[in-house]
Amino acid sequence: MMRFMSRTNTSHIGLLRYAGLFTYLCVGMPLLTEWARARLSLLNQPNFALLLWTLFYLFFGLLYWAVTTDLGSRRYLTLRLVGLLMMSGAAIAIGWYSHSGLSAMLITVMAMVLPWLVPFWPSVLWLVLSNLALAPIFATFPEFNYSMMLALMQTSIYIGFAAIAFVASLVASQQAEQREIQRRLNSELRATRALLAESTRIAERMRIARELHDLIGHHLTALSLNLEVASHLTNEAAAVHVHKAQATARHLLSDVREAVSELRQDDAIDLTQALQSLIEGVPSLKVHVDMPPRFSVEDPRRAQVLLRCAQEIITNTARHAGARQLWLTFAYADANRIGLHARDDGRGAAQFKPGNGLSGMRERLSEFGGTVTIESGASQGFALTVRLPLGEEMALAHAPSRLEPPALSVS
Repeated sequence: MMRFMSRTNTSHIGLLRYAGLFTYLCVGMPLLTEWARARLSLLNQPNFALLLWTLFYLFFGLLYWAVTTDLGSRRYLTLRLVGLLMMSGAAIAIGWYSHSGLSAMLITVMAMVLPWLVPFWPSVLWLVLSNLALAPIFATFPEFNYSMMLALMQTSIYIGFAAIAFVASLVASQQAEQREIQRRLNSELRATRALLAESTRIAERMRIARELHDLIGHHLTALSLNLEVASHLTNEAAAVHVHKAQATARHLLSDVREAVSELRQDDAIDLTQALQSLIEGVPSLKVHVDMPPRFSVEDPRRAQVLLRCAQEIITNTARHAGARQLWLTFAYADANRIGLHARDDGRGAAQFKPGNGLSGMRERLSEFGGTVTIESGASQGFALTVRLPLGEEMALAHAPSRLEPPALSVS
């Protein structure tokens, strides 16, 4: 389901991108015909005007292709905004040198890109100002009789075309955002379900262990005591059979105790499946996870905290870091402490201010004596280390992997 939604999201963005490219190529058709030269001759434009028209047209196309690469990602956002600004200037320059409405069509192409990079009201202002900047150029056209009123009327028509492209792209971007929210909620639900299934499994094993110990173990103990009394009250021939029954009862009691011990040894919550549910289908982000073969935590509350920390890290990286890769490393520092180290290849920040998500992570960890350390620098990505005491005695830590050398130092 998540893979289908991811493909649908990508295909929608790809269709928008190629639709804009198709419109851009159509705007360049006059450059391949005699119409462009005839137009410039009619307006007594200098010979190099056609060359400048062509150069600005090609420049616009290159900027469009660069800005719309990986559209929807927050990676290189500042450079994309600079590219959009330069596209606006190139479109206006084309209008000046061609003395036509082709520049307005290129602004329509820009209108499709704006909702993915700029908030709504700044996008609307950008779109309106870009079109109004064409009005003084249109006023220089002979067919408008140098009338600013006619130029503004022509501009309003083009604004209408651009508004259609803008709204269509805005709806697509909102749908993509809602799909991402749905994907994230679905991942959280599947992770929580996996955690609940693990908790249920452990609770059932503990119930069975208690039943074996309290009922069968009690009756076998009582049986052994009664057989011991009977061995002193029977004759020699019957005593042989009583001793055999005593031996059988002792063996049964030993088997029950061994079964109870084995059931109680596997009382840790396995987080492997829950974590796998969180990292599946994250758009535009490759998540690499390194963890012990069987990653388990005794306390369900601490397991939930660790799961929510991983979820918050993945969400923040996908939404804000502008990263393509995220590495998550889980390891036991000792039998009573676990560490999570995360780093990405995003843009980072020279000055970082934690938001509500990271503040909530700190609050969850502080309830159990845990800490979170953040490292970030401009163009150096983002790194975070979580340390969580497990609150378990050495004798109660049953997971064998905790006795192995830790893969991560969290001291």
